[in-house]
Amino acid sequence: MSYLQFNKDELVNLEYSLKREVLSTNHAGGYMNTTIVCCNTRKYHGLLVVPVKNFGDDKFVLLSSLDETVIQHGKEFNLGIHRYGDIYEPKGHKYIKNFEIEKVVSVTYTVGGVLLRKDIMFPYKKEQILIRYTLLEAHSPTILRLRPFMAFRNFHALSKVNNDVNRHYDLIENGVAFKMYEGFPYLNMQLSVKSEFISSPDWYYNIEYKEERRRAYESSEDLFVPGFFEMPIKKGQQIIFSASTNVEKPSGLPAEFTRNESKRGLRDSFEQCLQLAAKQFVIHDNGDTVIYTGYPWLGKNNRNTLISLPGLTLALNRDVELFNSILKTFIRNEKESLYSPLCDPDIPLWLFWTLQQYHKVKDNKASLWKDFGEILKGIIESYTGQSRETVFLHETGLLWAEREGRATSWMDTMVNGLPLIERAGYQIELNALWYNALCFAADIAPKVKEGPFIKTCKDIKSRVEQNFRKAFWIEGRDYLADYVGPEGQNKYVRPNQLFACAFDYSPLDDGVKAMVLQSVKKELLTTRGIRTLSPKNSRYKGEYDGDEYSRSMAYFQGTTRVWILQFYIEACLKILGTSFLKRANEIVYEFEEDLSVHCIGSISEVYDGDPPHQPHGCTSYSASVASLLRSMSLIEHYKNIEQ
Repeated sequence: MSYLQFNKDELVNLEYSLKREVLSTNHAGGYMNTTIVCCNTRKYHGLLVVPVKNFGDDKFVLLSSLDETVIQHGKEFNLGIHRYGDIYEPKGHKYIKNFEIEKVVSVTYTVGGVLLRKDIMFPYKKEQILIRYTLLEAHSPTILRLRPFMAFRNFHALSKVNNDVNRHYDLIENGVAFKMYEGFPYLNMQLSVKSEFISSPDWYYNIEYKEERRRAYESSEDLFVPGFFEMPIKKGQQIIFSASTNVEKPSGLPAEFTRNESKRGLRDSFEQCLQLAAKQFVIHDNGDTVIYTGYPWLGKNNRNTLISLPGLTLALNRDVELFNSILKTFIRNEKESLYSPLCDPDIPLWLFWTLQQYHKVKDNKASLWKDFGEILKGIIESYTGQSRETVFLHETGLLWAEREGRATSWMDTMVNGLPLIERAGYQIELNALWYNALCFAADIAPKVKEGPFIKTCKDIKSRVEQNFRKAFWIEGRDYLADYVGPEGQNKYVRPNQLFACAFDYSPLDDGVKAMVLQSVKKELLTTRGIRTLSPKNSRYKGEYDGDEYSRSMAYFQGTTRVWILQFYIEACLKILGTSFLKRANEIVYEFEEDLSVHCIGSISEVYDGDPPHQPHGCTSYSASVASLLRSMSLIEHYKNIEQ
């Protein structure tokens, strides 16, 4: 029995099935993403979505979907499903008997005496989708018809009927090749058996994407269907369909499917699902190894890379080689941006935290400083030398961040061209990161060679210790100010104070930390992460839904974040020790039931602040997955201490 279970009786219920999406990546920038009934509900959905070099490596949907039709005794049963306006046609979902996802995505259809299984595979580092059809049962001669829906458009856009489409196709072995527009690669559609391709080019108008409409975006698309493939299929026979940017060898398709399937890990536990999800964010491209922030629409992001990297690579499987590969790519490509005067001031300081997690796995100060000392020293000197235009080191030792009309922290939503939460002043997480960086650098720097640098770090560290609590502690309350601006302390209860409690180096004593954690528990902790704002605040928005403006107003005003949860768990374990283990485990495993909704086997970007905490944003988010994996690792560490 599969670990991930789905209600078979509910598969035909679109309210149930359209909320559940499947994702597969090729670890080279391409992906397959659709719902469990293969009905696309987002413009980002598609069977073959790949970066196109001629267009700056932006992602493009080449093959949107593939409709199957089973024919017996001249009667046709279309297994596809599309939404036109508010109507679904055809209604192939009503034939679905079972859905499974272990190594591959498997959908089983039953119609009359026919039992047909469809297995979907996205091969590693190839721009190719493989679909294997197995006729499990049939009492009469059976014909299989496959009708491709092509888009050839940017995944942020929508396709519309036009006269520029190239309807010509080239015959290739067991298939045809199409290139709808200049600049694109060919889409080579081939089968493992001989088939007949019947050319009947036509547009299918006004295909509606439910999730885009719900988010108040343009949601209607026209897709080009060039014709269809038709072939007999016998009971027990397997037929492979391939759509690829390269011409494939048809006779090798079955072996290729089997070979790729055998290399896949099983989704047979909560931990294994998270580890497989973690691998999907790691992209290998021309010698670079990078982290994608979230599927389906987010690409690379410096802050997210540094926060996600330890959890994705070191948490449970301790893949030091992968960690090094990603970090070296990051430093090679982003070093200049870390020194940029306009760089968000917290981002360079996250590098220190990231390396701290690496240091815990590979305890070698000399090696760490040899490899990364130059950049760590350079970053600190860029703050002490006042070379950053958006952040200033004050006599207090604290960093003041300000950029008129722009946000300077991770809470960076813009509304009508202005930051919703500007937070100009002493931001608490920035100064927690600053103190942590100063202490870590002074600790690992070679004492003789870097004497003056270490003295500078310690001098500033001492000033921070004297002024941190004075600046942020709110008299008469049991928590810390979110920031201190020209108007004084901002007393909103937000999660940023958690970082000062969780980091290995903190200017706070355990008594203050304990009070902060109690406040966070009472007002921000949910079963789906940490709220970005207390529900007691008049600006709190408990639901993340509606048009872009409505969602922006809620994004940092109440939605929960899974990525912050690791810092709450870490801080509680440091203060409460092994007595918190049981509760920590409960908090992490609350997400187990979430693996079968939104993106199956993965964790979403944000959740509503209000129960039942519905998932939103990117359906598969790297920092969320990394947070849970790292939390599991922290729990294991403290369990070992207990033993």
